[in-house]
Amino acid sequence: MIEFDPEIRPDESLDSFYRGRILVLQRKNGFRFSLDAPLLADFIITHEGEELLEIGTGCGIISLLLSLKPFKHILALEVQPALVDLARRNLLLNNLEGRITVLQKDFREYQPYRKFDLIFSNPPYIRRNSGFLSPSDEKNIAKHELLCSLEELLSFTRSWLKETGRAYFIFPDSRRPEFEQELDRQGLKIKTRRSVYPRENEPANFFLAECAFEVANPVTMPPLILYGQDGKYTPEAEEIFAGRPNREG
Repeated sequence: MIEFDPEIRPDESLDSFYRGRILVLQRKNGFRFSLDAPLLADFIITHEGEELLEIGTGCGIISLLLSLKPFKHILALEVQPALVDLARRNLLLNNLEGRITVLQKDFREYQPYRKFDLIFSNPPYIRRNSGFLSPSDEKNIAKHELLCSLEELLSFTRSWLKETGRAYFIFPDSRRPEFEQELDRQGLKIKTRRSVYPRENEPANFFLAECAFEVANPVTMPPLILYGQDGKYTPEAEEIFAGRPNREG
């Protein structure tokens, strides 16, 4: 068995989340996650005994944050070797080797041969052949649809999600119509949606979506406002970043 050293390295930073309950190593000059990761982790509802699959785990942050919720196991896929190493060391750092497995795979070529109760992803947001590329390939693959298009993501989800399963995503609000059209093409529907706004009276920057094959009564949650007029996090945002329990739903 290969051992993965959880010690911090010179090109890494060690951050704590959820009031110190989760520790995360990140590369100082590589891809670093932002607010969308804890927002998606908070939005996801899990249950005891469920098998989860993450597409594109990066350093493992969302799976790490979900570790405080009930589930049986998370299989987290990541294509970039350096991020796989980082995510595995983060599992060791948080004593989560038994609950989460990080697998180095390009999901487009992966055949899990079993279906999952829950699939989730914080995918690249920038369309292929648009935007400006970084000198860092790690950042480019994480942010641009170089190895993960919206169609590929939702097609994979359709193929490996149980008929009674749920899928969770966060995506730019500017691409909401495109997301909904592709979701419909794949035979999936939005069960719960929520818009995320930086501040009141400003345009939404993200939306959160819980998806399923059969939806009787879709729910639109009240908008999530991140900052108040004083520039500080709103009370709900503070609760999210502190690691509140499963939301009701």
